Amino acid sequence: MNDQSENLAVSLFSELFMADQLARSRLTKALPRGMELSHFSVLNHLARLGEERTPAQLAQNFHVTRGAMTNTLNKLEWAGHVHIRPDWDDARRKLVSVSPAGIQARNVAIQAIAPLISEVVDDIGADKVRAALPVLRALRQKLGTSDS
Repeated sequence: MNDQSENLAVSLFSELFMADQLARSRLTKALPRGMELSHFSVLNHLARLGEERTPAQLAQNFHVTRGAMTNTLNKLEWAGHVHIRPDWDDARRKLVSVSPAGIQARNVAIQAIAPLISEVVDDIGADKVRAALPVLRALRQKLGTSDS
């Protein structure tokens, strides 16, 4: 890698890390009381899928350890936001689904963060955001496959 490419890569990752930190901070403050960003992420994922997942699948999707995912799922189950049941085909596994209360909590969270997200898109410009999405998706896909 030459100096120019290296500087570009460092600048890209510096901007991504700063944007990630700022976005997480602002979104966390906007979420309903008691909801963590990890809770919202799992609820949103399950709601969008509309089907059950194992804790291991969720951990893999979010690139976290099984222990971290189990901790998040236990909190969500305690709050009544997910149902965790045995897999009837393999009793060693569990299956997780979002509950009606979880859907409601996710919808309340979306209503809380939507103005913040809309403001950011409006300030940057929808065309610029649309243009950035393919690059960010390609970066996510590249980073997601590089650790396997």
